[in-house]
Amino acid sequence: MGSFLRSLTPEQQVSLLFVGVFGLLVLASVGAVLLSLRERHPPSDEEARRALRRHDNRALLRTSWVMAWVFWIGWALGDGAGIVLFGLLSFFVLREFISLSPTRRSDHRSLVLAFFLVLPLQYALVWTQHFNLFTVFIPVYVFLAIPVVSALGNDPQRFLERNAKLQWGIMVCVYGMSHVPALMLLNFPRFAGREAFLVFFLVLVVQTCMLVQHLAARGLSRPAAPAISASFHWRSWVWGLLAGGLVGALLSGFTPFKPLQALGMALVACVAGSLGHLVMKAIKRDRGVTHWGSAGRSVTGASGLLDRVDALCFAAPVFFHSVRWTFNL
Repeated sequence: MGSFLRSLTPEQQVSLLFVGVFGLLVLASVGAVLLSLRERHPPSDEEARRALRRHDNRALLRTSWVMAWVFWIGWALGDGAGIVLFGLLSFFVLREFISLSPTRRSDHRSLVLAFFLVLPLQYALVWTQHFNLFTVFIPVYVFLAIPVVSALGNDPQRFLERNAKLQWGIMVCVYGMSHVPALMLLNFPRFAGREAFLVFFLVLVVQTCMLVQHLAARGLSRPAAPAISASFHWRSWVWGLLAGGLVGALLSGFTPFKPLQALGMALVACVAGSLGHLVMKAIKRDRGVTHWGSAGRSVTGASGLLDRVDALCFAAPVFFHSVRWTFNL
């Protein structure tokens, strides 16, 4: 099998990867449909818990489908089109974040700056591979510019809260997400044409960690932060990290990493993604919603897209810079 894979061109290897991913998703979807056709039982507490678990499983499956389609389209259209696609994805998740965070009239100039100047410039820096400026553009220059523009709006009411909210949204939805297409532009020796495997590696290990953590939390009591998440337990979190790390080590042959390096990179991504997901849950509790999309109190128009990519938004920048620093790229 290894010799067969090595005999394929980089394009054929990536194509085979997506065939396998979509095949697994089809099987999972068929299994979910068959389970949904089972005979319904009278309502009870146990049945309600099962219904909630089925809902969570369907949400995870939808997340996997969305990510698979986005990454496949991004790879198929090429680097430039892929960067534009992720830019649009950032636009929608930022819109979703802001939609559940009340703004004032004086914030409009800051919002225009965020959506129509900061976001395009961040992805333009990715496109032109100005990675040093790309790294500091938002956390330094934009974070200083946003409150200046807001102050010129002449509205001191809740000034700190309003600016912190917008800065946080830009950091997660634009800065974090922009690191995913940036992975495809890293120049690894003897790895040209297969950079899409890095994106696949990142997404798969993070998704595996989140799925195992979710499944392992069933039946556990005393969550670590019950006011924020009833499903976050330290024990299930460790199981999620171990599963994500193991998957990363097994995938080392598809990456420029050696097995121990792949294990370390997978653990870095899983820690960042899982804890980032917890942070986003805390923000949702603060906003008084359980979902970013239509299942929550407000309909934002993006159908809870941020729920599907929040862990990735935290994992991508940590993973990207860990790879750059480790391999001196």
